[in-house]
Amino acid sequence: MPAPLEGVTVIDLTRLLPGPFCSMFLGDLGADVIKIEPVGLGDWTRWFPPSINGESAIFMAVNRNKRSVTLNLRSDDGLEIFYRLIKKSDVVLEGFRPGVARKLKIDYETVRRINPRIVYCSISGFGQSGPYTERSGHDVNYVGIGGILGLTGVKDSTPVIPGVPIADLAGGMAGVIGVLAALLAREKTGIGQYVDVAMLDVVVSWLSIYAGIYLIGGVTTSRGSNILAGGIGSYGVFETKDGKYITLGILEEHFWRNFCKAVGRPSLEKYHYLSLEKGDELHEIIQEIIKGRTLEEWLKVFEEKDVPCGPVNSLQEVFSDPQVVHREMVTEVEHPKAGKIKQVGFPLKFSEKWRVIRRHPPTLGEHTVEVLREVGYSDEEIENFRRKGVI
Repeated sequence: MPAPLEGVTVIDLTRLLPGPFCSMFLGDLGADVIKIEPVGLGDWTRWFPPSINGESAIFMAVNRNKRSVTLNLRSDDGLEIFYRLIKKSDVVLEGFRPGVARKLKIDYETVRRINPRIVYCSISGFGQSGPYTERSGHDVNYVGIGGILGLTGVKDSTPVIPGVPIADLAGGMAGVIGVLAALLAREKTGIGQYVDVAMLDVVVSWLSIYAGIYLIGGVTTSRGSNILAGGIGSYGVFETKDGKYITLGILEEHFWRNFCKAVGRPSLEKYHYLSLEKGDELHEIIQEIIKGRTLEEWLKVFEEKDVPCGPVNSLQEVFSDPQVVHREMVTEVEHPKAGKIKQVGFPLKFSEKWRVIRRHPPTLGEHTVEVLREVGYSDEEIENFRRKGVI
């Protein structure tokens, strides 16, 4: 079937991770994503190691299904090219610090005068308004201010930075939601709108149940003692006999009964396994039990007895896991310089299929001439732009 966003053109001005992660999702959904990059340097992640034949693995990881156009937006000709692109586009995605787009004359107010149907999405750390709006920041700052860092780690220890940049990735996904919602609204109204995504806002929204416990129940949650991160002794990570780790996710009472039977300790059934006051004590009892067998032995036992469990996988183990492989979360892309590369697959499964991966991660400026021809520039004009450093 046609891809859901087939016919939608996205002008992507973003770099690094949040914006490119967002635009890759839009590209996977079928949008024609035109990635605008600075002349010469391109997206900064193009220069992050490791690389294959000069192409960064980090860049390629989040930039498939895009066309790359190099453009000097600080030049009059570069702006004119950008404005011409806008006339035939549906979405603009930018990740500059607030105020930069206005200085470059590519902000929403300027763009909407050219194309009132445009959906313009800005992804920034603190949003376009408020006392922090001009602050610099990165993921660790947003998860720190937003409370997630304070909840992550072991009780009475230093906060632990999450293993992936939560704010960046969550901000990118929130951008996808915002763009899709605005496109749907445009179908009803005929006009576009501005979408302001602040990574801090998204992080705060992820506090979810812990925010409810505090805002509604008036109870604060501390690191290592919250419901799903140390407070319940039967829900956590445990070391096995062979020095590996297994996760147990025992919340419901029937799973607790299954666990007690699986480990041959029916006397534990009377334990109030959801008691936050006894969480540490119960965790120690379970840890002592788990130390008695290897990871593979416990996985077999718990799967047979219907106890929620799983291994703590390394990256190598993740991408060889039979469920991950079955769900096609590993895919291959043919790249003109890097050759055949593996990537994380598209995580959403639809009953109607389309060709999700249509384009390899682009080389710098690979599609500049192609895109400029599409909006009416002649080969002579394009060559003149090249001589002047506009492209």
